[in-house]
Amino acid sequence: MGSFTHFNEQGRAKMVDISDKKETVRTAVARSGVIVNQATYEGIREGTMKKGDVLAVAQVAGVMAAKNTSQWIPMCHPLALSGVDIRFDWDTTEEYKLLIEVHVKTKGSTGVEMEALTAASATALTIYDMCKALGKEMVIMPTFLCEKTGGKNGDFRREE
Repeated sequence: MGSFTHFNEQGRAKMVDISDKKETVRTAVARSGVIVNQATYEGIREGTMKKGDVLAVAQVAGVMAAKNTSQWIPMCHPLALSGVDIRFDWDTTEEYKLLIEVHVKTKGSTGVEMEALTAASATALTIYDMCKALGKEMVIMPTFLCEKTGGKNGDFRREE
């Protein structure tokens, strides 16, 4: 078990000690999305959904999720985030796709990839919850890391 970072000498899970890691600026960008029907698309765009402003509520949920990632993912360290920015865009070329992009930033000893991914997931789930009355056939699209910067492993950028 010696080569696995998240196991102790007894083979039990542990949170990695990051006290010797260099503090650097770290960023991460994650994406997700939700495919909705036309009525849901129109309700979100026109602001007529019965539960309220879908994008505003989903944005707050995403920020809260990023800030609380260590409470969701057992081995994540609690982080002081410098910023969380959640952006929305529509792709209506073939279906009604509400695209989500999350940017997270901190200055610390560990990365913010999980915070960005958790925020993207929670944002998508909140959109589903806010809109399910108009159609439960919604599909949450793949959630993935687009890029990350900082840390000893260097930068990462997903090739599209």
